[in-house]
Amino acid sequence: MRALLVYPQYPDTFWSFKHALRFVSKKAAFPPLGLLTIASMLPREWDKKLIDLNVTSLNDKDIEWADYVFISAMAVQKDSVKDVIKRCQKLGTKIVAGGPLFTTGHEEFDEVDHFVLNEAEITLPLFLEDLRNGRAQHIYTSDRWADVKETPLPSWELIDVKKYSSMAIQYSRGCPFDCEFCDIVVLNGHTPRTKGADQLLKELDEFYNRRWRSSVFIVDDNFIGNKKKLKAEILPAIIEWMKKRKKPFSLFTEASINLADDEELMRLMVKANFNMVFVGIETTNEDSLAECSKLQNRNRDMVASVRKLQNYGLQVQGGFILGFDNDPPAIFENMINFIQKSGIVTAMVGLLNAPRGTRLYRRLKKEKRLLSDFTGDNTDWTMNFIPRMEYKNLING
Repeated sequence: MRALLVYPQYPDTFWSFKHALRFVSKKAAFPPLGLLTIASMLPREWDKKLIDLNVTSLNDKDIEWADYVFISAMAVQKDSVKDVIKRCQKLGTKIVAGGPLFTTGHEEFDEVDHFVLNEAEITLPLFLEDLRNGRAQHIYTSDRWADVKETPLPSWELIDVKKYSSMAIQYSRGCPFDCEFCDIVVLNGHTPRTKGADQLLKELDEFYNRRWRSSVFIVDDNFIGNKKKLKAEILPAIIEWMKKRKKPFSLFTEASINLADDEELMRLMVKANFNMVFVGIETTNEDSLAECSKLQNRNRDMVASVRKLQNYGLQVQGGFILGFDNDPPAIFENMINFIQKSGIVTAMVGLLNAPRGTRLYRRLKKEKRLLSDFTGDNTDWTMNFIPRMEYKNLING
């Protein structure tokens, strides 16, 4: 069996870093970690190729070579996904699709032959078993969460790591918080599920042995979901690993602002060679924080929290959202002042949108304010619902 794994192209958004990549002579910011992991779950005897459309082009001969084309994508990649599906359909190659885009909205893609949705550790083996027995179904879903300790190492041999500005590792899935606008808990649940230290170090060894000597992004949506395990097991193991190899990588991740409340955890992260963290600040307005259930950001001096992270040696990238129902006219000036006062160098500011499956999506649908599906593009200034503040005022602000 021949499997072609295709990672669709990103449009020009904050996370694509399209313009910055030119200065470091790289093709893409991050490798397609999900598809590389899927490749390791496919039968060993299969022939496999991976094409990342952010790095190279997809030729018809690649599609014709394959028995199946596997696609995984997020909402922001939808346009590229549709193009790939159209080309596969024209050439008569069957498509297997999974990942966040399809898990929350597979109904949009009638041309796909097989959907392997939710967590692949559970649904992919079911599809492969049925395929082997000649009875592959159209849709595979599951309401169970996978044990990520069983997740195999990604098939890094399928890509040229030198094309990327950073490597990527997933340590955990799930977030203990319940922000109204966030689909992470829809896709990954509330309870953080973590890998063990040995597993994580094997993934670092893969990069080291491939002579990677740059940054590594731990892609967890909230790295500190299980603080106790980080402090007792994971970070001490990384510190020792880094020490033996003279710190070949710098690490960065995403975390909630309550990281600033744990001095021991910050010290250990810096000692493990973390130098940057992306934090969802979202808004400076307390009523808006209450509206979206961003409880971890409430009733605290956010500037002081950001400054504390910086003082411990962690550069803070901040995520900000405009368009909450409770945003006052002064929100724009307040946000600018906060960014300046806190010393956040990289601020990602976007308009609120409601992803499918979120509590926000359900609320806006009930209120008859939904307009469309969200694009996933935080730089195109679109909203998929009718905001309380006039849209033109949001744009002008």
